[in-house]
Amino acid sequence: MPVPAEAPNRRLADRLRETRRTTFIGRHDHLRAFGDALDGLPDAPVLLYLHGPAGIGKSALLRRFADLAVTRGRTAVEVDGKAVIGGTAAFESEAAGVFAAELPVLLIDAFEHCQGLEGWLRDRFLPRLPDRTVIAVAGRRPLDLGWRTDPGWGPLVRVLPVGALTAAESAELLRARGVAAEQQPDLVAYANGHPLALSLAAEVAVREGAWQPSQDLTSALLRRLVEEVPSPAHRQALHICAHARGTTEALLRAALPGQDTAPIFEWLRDQPYIEEGRDGLRPHDMVRDVLDTDLRWRDPVTYQAMHRGMLAHLVREVQAAAPGSLLHRVDAVNYLHRNGRIKRRYYRFTGRGGVAETRLRAGDHAALIDMTGRVDGPESAELVAHWLRHQPDAFHVHRRAGTDEPVGFLTLLRLGTADERLASTDPVTAAAWAHTDATAPLREEEHIGIARFIVDPVTYQRPSEIMDLVLQRLVGTYLTAARPAWSYTLWSDPSWDELMRYSQHDLVTKLPQGALYGHDWRARPLAGWLDGVGAEDLFGSRPEPDGTAPDGYTVLSRSGFDAAVRDALRRRHDPDRGAANPLLGTRLIREYPAPDPATALDRLLTEAVEEIGPESSPHQRLYETLRVTYFEGLPSQEAAAARLTMPMTTYRRHLNRAVDRVAERLWLREMAAHRDR
Repeated sequence: MPVPAEAPNRRLADRLRETRRTTFIGRHDHLRAFGDALDGLPDAPVLLYLHGPAGIGKSALLRRFADLAVTRGRTAVEVDGKAVIGGTAAFESEAAGVFAAELPVLLIDAFEHCQGLEGWLRDRFLPRLPDRTVIAVAGRRPLDLGWRTDPGWGPLVRVLPVGALTAAESAELLRARGVAAEQQPDLVAYANGHPLALSLAAEVAVREGAWQPSQDLTSALLRRLVEEVPSPAHRQALHICAHARGTTEALLRAALPGQDTAPIFEWLRDQPYIEEGRDGLRPHDMVRDVLDTDLRWRDPVTYQAMHRGMLAHLVREVQAAAPGSLLHRVDAVNYLHRNGRIKRRYYRFTGRGGVAETRLRAGDHAALIDMTGRVDGPESAELVAHWLRHQPDAFHVHRRAGTDEPVGFLTLLRLGTADERLASTDPVTAAAWAHTDATAPLREEEHIGIARFIVDPVTYQRPSEIMDLVLQRLVGTYLTAARPAWSYTLWSDPSWDELMRYSQHDLVTKLPQGALYGHDWRARPLAGWLDGVGAEDLFGSRPEPDGTAPDGYTVLSRSGFDAAVRDALRRRHDPDRGAANPLLGTRLIREYPAPDPATALDRLLTEAVEEIGPESSPHQRLYETLRVTYFEGLPSQEAAAARLTMPMTTYRRHLNRAVDRVAERLWLREMAAHRDR
């Protein structure tokens, strides 16, 4: 059919421009500054410099600038810095169109690849452009100071950092790419506002109908985010920087023995994805996660050696720290352990600022006694008053920034060989003293440390900024040379049991006030303790190999357990399903009251599915997907999707989430079965 003569000739470029307009997310300040430059407003910049790390969205922003320029009747001339090979003549050739246009806009991308021409551009090339030209440049490295110190260019240049998207903008980007609403929070958390990571993760989620971080995705991000490095030592320095909260040259020397680290440290400082802060150099969070994950997966032996070297250096810094900087140094040690499956459930690793630990002040007594009474009752409040009289230096008070009011506290008592009578005045300290005396009594110069009161009246004893400070103080007492012979901790909340076992503090006794845990530092000294807790931290939730426990039950890793649950669901109607599934040898199945293991497995699967939540629960669709797929005898997943009137992508997404929930419920029951023995 012929196109009517009055219809405009539409090109593919017009469609691309419209798509970019409708899918472009955020960067409102950048777009406003560019619009002001196009309009020639007073004080508007002539040259905008977009500065940020790889994958942060600089190229996408330049393309949006180009589209805006065209809609304003401007001619956009685009130069790719990677294509400028041959110096000034090559750049002149690539940018030749700027001289032929009446109202040109010059857009230079990947400027880091031709930044050696910076002085020539500033002094020779750009001054030749038409008067109303607008210039936008995007690069990973900072602009030379010559732009700002030049009295002509200084007022005309505006540097616009390009940073991470907000959580709301990240979710909007995912929606624009078709990611289901229930998947978006996990992807937003993973990408931490990094547009490239969001886009790659969105592609996986839409294609697979489910999403989880994979090594393929990590490798793709690493190739895009990090340029070629000069040497293996430089690459190792990147991994050190990613593993630490902050990297100083001293840390680099400790982790790279035998290397001249001064030039390597300076190289790190120059990288566009590295920032400088109080703790030293730190990478963009997305780059940090990708680098750390890559080395931990690719070369676990090197990763372990790196971790140990860094840990030893940071522990020495804790031991040499002044009292006012101790917690800050301990926090750097804790940060190395952020990938631990257990530690990250209790410690938030999100920094500090809202609350600070201070010494006890004269006017604090009434506030501490009052908050204890509100949380733990009058008997505990009386004991706080008792210890305020006898050991006021044991109180570490947490104050809210800005108001300085006490909002929580830790009481870390110290009892030596002469304090037996004082210990008997409190049932908790009496229990700790009796346990020490019965197992490994104190020698003359030794003492025991007891974390007697841990009070946060708002969150009680749940993870919080106050609990972070408590854990820092406790770890600080373990790491210094003045550590006690025995360290004891009383927790009223039973949820801390797993962290105590992880940190090699055994349950000593259960009291009306809570559970008391203890560690003998003479029998299990610091070096062995660091190795023990580090084994978990190095590889996070790395599964142990499947095998057979001493009591004859099958022991499955978490990944092996999940795979067995999936297989059991798929083969529910298979008469031979009981022949090979490894779940049949687990304690969970063998101790279930049923005539045979196969029946026990089927009943447990049914119970777990029913717990997902039928009828009006928020997980009704997941429950229905499980019932239709595995309990109605349909011949295929396609038939199940048709019965549920779902597209296959939606069906697979629901099924994967539902099976994961079944596996999680059964895994918790398996773990409980072992803990009860």
